[in-house]
Amino acid sequence: NSEIYYWIAAGTTHNEVAELNRHIIERTPANVLDYTTNYWKAWVNKNPVNFDGLSSEVADLYKRSLLIINTQVDRGGAILAANDHDVTERATDHYSYLWTRDGAFVANALDDAGYSEMARGFYELCCKIIHERGYFLQKYNPDGTVASGWHASWDTHAKNPMLPIQEDETSLVLWALWQHYDKYRDIDFAHRCYRRLVVKAANFLTSYRDEKTGLPLPSWNLWEDRRGVHTFTCATVVAGLRAAAEFARVFDEQQNAEKFSSAADEIVAAMREHLYSKEHGRFLRALNANGDDSLTPDATVDASLFGIFYFGCFEIDDEVVLSTISAIENVLVNSGEIGGVARFENDGYMRVSTEIAGNAWIITTLWLAEYYIAAAKNDADLQKAVNILDWVTTRALPSGVLPEQVDPMTGDALSVSPLTWSHSSFVVTVHSYLRKRSSLLS
Repeated sequence: NSEIYYWIAAGTTHNEVAELNRHIIERTPANVLDYTTNYWKAWVNKNPVNFDGLSSEVADLYKRSLLIINTQVDRGGAILAANDHDVTERATDHYSYLWTRDGAFVANALDDAGYSEMARGFYELCCKIIHERGYFLQKYNPDGTVASGWHASWDTHAKNPMLPIQEDETSLVLWALWQHYDKYRDIDFAHRCYRRLVVKAANFLTSYRDEKTGLPLPSWNLWEDRRGVHTFTCATVVAGLRAAAEFARVFDEQQNAEKFSSAADEIVAAMREHLYSKEHGRFLRALNANGDDSLTPDATVDASLFGIFYFGCFEIDDEVVLSTISAIENVLVNSGEIGGVARFENDGYMRVSTEIAGNAWIITTLWLAEYYIAAAKNDADLQKAVNILDWVTTRALPSGVLPEQVDPMTGDALSVSPLTWSHSSFVVTVHSYLRKRSSLLS
């Protein structure tokens, strides 16, 4: 048997290509491959993790997830949702864009795992691309320029401009940035971001509210399929404003700290008053915008309602949380052999069966694990979360790639693979589990 190597050298000039070619010939392909293999082994193991209580399969997928996330991060700081061309055959567009919501969740996972330099690149890009009015648009190209979008900029009813935004994309960046600072205490970096990003975005979040209810004004939801006042969005705004208040205290701007903190508290009170349904005994998904000034209560059970506890709006043992999570368990968990959690009731996106609420998503299933972790009173209580982490490992492709969705009838991967957000959610949930287990055993 013989082993043959071949390579492609690409550059903008003949000299660049020739130099790359000489480099491979001089070092030999075998040495280059060995060096690359050793580098990435060192990279993924640079921050030792004690996976006590978790299987070797979970530990392996954790490391593979970090490697896959790395492939989705542009050298300019953009964190891409996915690089999978298959979706263009179906949707005539791809996922190779930066959504700052996805980016914030992924950057938070990188921070959790100890890769602060990669997360910092994302935050630095956010400082550059934030709109002068203090919000982020729907999505961006890898170089930070504004990408294609489908949110209207004109209100046909009121005959005036309408912000084409998903407000959680702004608030989550503040939330993640504070988590970054709280872990690494890089004060000079935080100071560079404070005026350019934090204050600008927090002033927008504070002002973009209904004077009567105190709730945020309507925007598009995280699933990008409806406009209104969404419980998940409100929860992220609270988290973003509280993060901004913490930054203001660091820099001794007490007036800003009080303004941002008070706005967050007012939104929490307004959520309990206007978004909690006594009729249903749980939180509404949203107050949907009707194209005029009216809003219609939307009682659809949605997995994103996990945000009411995850972002610190309500205590984990508050009855409003217990009842809302109970609805998610009863309505969205696939009781069949495949398992998993649907996004929301009657989710029609790539739906394969009307017999269940919708396809299982990796991120929504891990959100339920986050609840079990937060609510755990002892090590035994954590087993539900461990079961979900094990479930996710069985849904990965042989390469370790996690899809966006899972066919609830066959278990096959659906939609883009890998979805960066799926991998980052897995990384974060592993760390949530390990922290909670450590605290329970100490």
